Amino acid sequence: MPAKVILRMQSPEHSLVAAAEIGLDAAKLDELVQRAQRGIDEGPLPSVQFAVARQGQLALFTTLGAADNNQRYNIFSCTKTLIASAIWKLMAEPGLDISLPVVNYIPQFIGEGKERITVEQLLRHTAGIPHAPLGPAVWSDRQSRLAKMQSWRLNWEPGSQMAYHATSAHWVLAEIITSVTGTDYRHWIEQEILTPLELPRFQLGVPVEQQADITELAFVGEPPTSEELEKIFGVAIDWTGVNDEALLLYNLADTRALGVPGAGGVSDAASVALYYQGLIHNQNQLWDPQVLTQATTVTDKFTDPVTGILANRGLGIVIAGDDGFCGRRGMAGDVSPRCFGHQGLGGQIAWGDPETGISFCAITNGLDANPIRAARFGGALSVRAAAALLPTA
Repeated sequence: MPAKVILRMQSPEHSLVAAAEIGLDAAKLDELVQRAQRGIDEGPLPSVQFAVARQGQLALFTTLGAADNNQRYNIFSCTKTLIASAIWKLMAEPGLDISLPVVNYIPQFIGEGKERITVEQLLRHTAGIPHAPLGPAVWSDRQSRLAKMQSWRLNWEPGSQMAYHATSAHWVLAEIITSVTGTDYRHWIEQEILTPLELPRFQLGVPVEQQADITELAFVGEPPTSEELEKIFGVAIDWTGVNDEALLLYNLADTRALGVPGAGGVSDAASVALYYQGLIHNQNQLWDPQVLTQATTVTDKFTDPVTGILANRGLGIVIAGDDGFCGRRGMAGDVSPRCFGHQGLGGQIAWGDPETGISFCAITNGLDANPIRAARFGGALSVRAAAALLPTA
């Protein structure tokens, strides 16, 4: 089979510089492109978009498969860093102390022991409400959301253990942003973070009339075999590979416009990579430097029950760490222990490394039924992005 021609199309919103100008190896970036191409050629991904930046500039922005650089993607849990960085910004303002209980900022957040949950515990996924429900029946109306939160019950004592809060904690964090600022969380994030960073294509809550460039999510691939699972977990597992149809809600115009705070961000890969450049360099002091240091430092020692390793959570982010398990956290390869970011569904990954200055984002619209393959794909791309630093840079 003849090799496919790889086209790099430059979006009008994003300009590229030569890799060497910002200390990156063009040959290594080509290896990254070739590895991503395998996800298209060998399946099952319909498209993948990725970007590498350093020194505030893009060296690579490419889309492979059935899409191009003019299209945007739902970035799922890569959204969480955006919500976290809004909280970081408010931490430098009078009125938001993350050590205080949430009820100090949301009076309705009471009952069933929720009064003991602090803002910091929400950020660290130790709040004890990982399974608290808040879905389409109530999520479009603020008062309905608050009423639903009031009915939530604790799964365990806040602060006693860590478990991933897929969306629940971030609905509460979004309400805190609204309460403290007096502005809808979506508008405040746009005005105070994304507009100063000049990233109009990165949105949380996309008006219906601006959604034409968003790719459709689709279930792809086959679930892992029992043999594949046994190699990883040591026991034979019959994985049913049931797809959660609720994920396709993110194809709906109303859901995209809502801006689900833990999973509803929409962007191109270039904008996310540049967002991390903003966090790394903080040139305009958008965030208080002391708060940034606090936010990107690991202070808890909880084990993640899914990965079986230390969670290495900062304030709303995952930190690579120096224990040899950065690959399981999505930031594989030659990243520094200080590298931070967040994974998203389907092998999506976004991170920034304060030591090397590299930031990277890879996103896809393919919801792979095999989570092992998806994680390996994102990790393989991260390895190649991290390896792109020139030795003298």
